[in-house]
Amino acid sequence: MHTPLCQHATGTPLEMARAALDAGLAGITFTDHMPMPAWYDAPWRMRRDQLDHYVSSVREAQSAFASRLEVRLGLEADFHPGTEHWIEEVLSAHEWDYVIGSVHYIGAWGFDNPEFQDEYERRDPGALYRSYYALIEGAARSGLFDAIGHLDLPKKFGLRAPEDGPALAALDVIAARGLALDFNTAGWRKVVGEAYPSPELTYQAVARGIPFVLGSDAHSPEEVGYRLGDARQLLLEEGARVVTFKARILQEEDSEAQRG
Repeated sequence: MHTPLCQHATGTPLEMARAALDAGLAGITFTDHMPMPAWYDAPWRMRRDQLDHYVSSVREAQSAFASRLEVRLGLEADFHPGTEHWIEEVLSAHEWDYVIGSVHYIGAWGFDNPEFQDEYERRDPGALYRSYYALIEGAARSGLFDAIGHLDLPKKFGLRAPEDGPALAALDVIAARGLALDFNTAGWRKVVGEAYPSPELTYQAVARGIPFVLGSDAHSPEEVGYRLGDARQLLLEEGARVVTFKARILQEEDSEAQRG
């Protein structure tokens, strides 16, 4: 879940929390895009000097909805080689419940940004996905994150991986490092019309014992809890573990975690 501080979302933490309560959820975790160096993706995330405000706004929602909705504090962090020390500094600034590690850039290309979608026409699909999953492996090995976000994100605009090997190798690293996967329902809202990860990659992750955290990747109150019930049912039918994180410690999902 995101907030207006990321510059591409609407709905304050109080409004998002109200939407979650109305949707029948028992708890939520805010995971706004973490600050990065000024040269990195500046129009699409909060600034470093806004981090304390982000934390205080989530704490305000925690207090306002105490006893009615559990509100947790997290971040969606970016893995970009060379910025690991920056990420460590930001993560050390506050006590987080959950940190997602996502890859949004291949080199200088923000590949999931609609403004730069035409670059797909200039790329070899196999090379693109191999580069992407090499970065995912780097994120998993970094030790910075609790889960990997939207595993097969480059399919967002409809271009699917031509081979399975790079994704399966990344899953092997994720499993070996004991990380979870973000089961991200935003993919059902995109051109590809499929959650992240795909059914096949979900199956492969379950076979490796990788647990999942449900995520709507909400950028507005209307998206809060989007198809989480469908996602949870799908995962349980696959035999997956559905978990949450609190104080960056994995928590087995309470059977009453979603009442609606």
